[in-house]
Amino acid sequence: MSAIKPSTLRRLQKLPQIPSVWEGDSRPLGEHFPSSLQQHITGEGTCILWVDGTQGVVRAMDVVPQGEGLEAVVRSLLQAMEAPHSSQPGRPQKIVVRDRELQFYLRGVLQDLSIRVDCAGELPLIDEIFDSFEEAATSRGPDLPETYRELLMEKALQIWQDAPWDYLEDHQVIAITLKQWDVSTLYASIMGMLGMEYGVLLYRSLDSLQQFRQEVIHRESAEHLEGAFLRQDCLFLTFSAADPEDDDLDLGLLPAEAVEPNFGTIHPLEGMRPLLAEEEAIALAVALEALHRFIRQHHRTLEAEFTTLSSRYRIPNPQIVKADQKVISVQVETLEAVAERLLQIEAEDEDEEGDDETQVMLREDLIPDKSFLALGLLPWAVVDHLRETGQFYPFSNSELQQQGEGLPVVIVRTTRPKAKAMIETLQDAGGPEGICFNVGVDPFSGTRYELEIIRTANGDLHLCGEFLEDDPRHVAARHKWDHRCQKTGGYCGLVVAMGLTSTRQQSKEDLPLKHLLALFELQALAPK
Repeated sequence: MSAIKPSTLRRLQKLPQIPSVWEGDSRPLGEHFPSSLQQHITGEGTCILWVDGTQGVVRAMDVVPQGEGLEAVVRSLLQAMEAPHSSQPGRPQKIVVRDRELQFYLRGVLQDLSIRVDCAGELPLIDEIFDSFEEAATSRGPDLPETYRELLMEKALQIWQDAPWDYLEDHQVIAITLKQWDVSTLYASIMGMLGMEYGVLLYRSLDSLQQFRQEVIHRESAEHLEGAFLRQDCLFLTFSAADPEDDDLDLGLLPAEAVEPNFGTIHPLEGMRPLLAEEEAIALAVALEALHRFIRQHHRTLEAEFTTLSSRYRIPNPQIVKADQKVISVQVETLEAVAERLLQIEAEDEDEEGDDETQVMLREDLIPDKSFLALGLLPWAVVDHLRETGQFYPFSNSELQQQGEGLPVVIVRTTRPKAKAMIETLQDAGGPEGICFNVGVDPFSGTRYELEIIRTANGDLHLCGEFLEDDPRHVAARHKWDHRCQKTGGYCGLVVAMGLTSTRQQSKEDLPLKHLLALFELQALAPK
């Protein structure tokens, strides 16, 4: 059982103990819970809730991937004490939980905080809150108005097949003037050229688009970025993999039948809403049809250059009740001046950063496509064997300490020809010098990743792998990695191996010694 750190314990002991009883529980989020609760996790989710039963307020609520364990419940409890959603920081006199195992676990963890932990079969306040979640979710209407669902799916498929992200960048804005359904002009920004997220953001105002891009460029923290995301004012169409197993693949490589569209709206006062009202659905359908026609008409010009273009289209009115207006006239035009301004803002920001330090691009051409990546351990006997065979490339001025079970390593497993080419690339760059893990954020979804980055002797930075920051398997592997690197004096290794035939088959197999082609020694570096 994990124990609270002494420094954390002393900090909690300084909190005032308030005369209140708290209820705490964790429950799986099923299909009846609002999808907004699960928007920042992948797979099944669990909701952790801490409620002050005396004051009748929620002190903490967290949504975590299913299977996070009892430690996640304790993390949420500490947040409820030190940084509650409401009320003042403090410790309760008593906690009531429903799960007997959780009760015993909390008794051990909280034994020095003078908090009594009891178990009860029912938790009235928490039961009421979860019941209200289910009631709200089941009473909510469908994500899309049934009358326009098929139409929106058809328009989304057209955009996917058009693939405008192959030649349009997100700063190259296209204006779509409707003057219908409380919408004057929508400003389309195409996502997908970076291979991160595919779709179209349709801003209700040019100010909202420009403000978001400026905030992304000048972001101060992940929290600031998430706030900027929620301050957008737009309709959106995004695409995701129909099969969760394909989530890690570049969607642009998948066929249309393997991709599904997602619709919704973002507003500063509403946040992100993954459902559309009737008039929003109509406006989005007409705008997507107009964009499709514009792309189809001008794609050759746009592929060559983003220049001034303008066209008007007569589009059938999908709103059946308006029989007197069977056709909508829609103006579509490129905003070349806006695109240049947005690009200039980015360039100015890069120049400002360049005044303080040299800008280094993160390269993505070191690791061969479809390689198997893992954090692992090479026993010292294997390290010595590779040293004897000349397959070990030591770090200059190495002070490697052969302590612990072995050398912590990053394993890159690919086909023999690709492995040989990767080794040559590393040697041409002077060899790898260091590796670090650095947090990155998807600017559109807010998803946080941990990027595995290798620095070579010539100063280049190479993206080795990217992992969801809250993936339990990656978190566990990182803990082991950090502990092992401490024992070796901050040294680790990069293994380049052959023998890959199927990532799914290889991921659970041992790595035969004969498949090891090279071991580069390098340092574990801090992200800074």
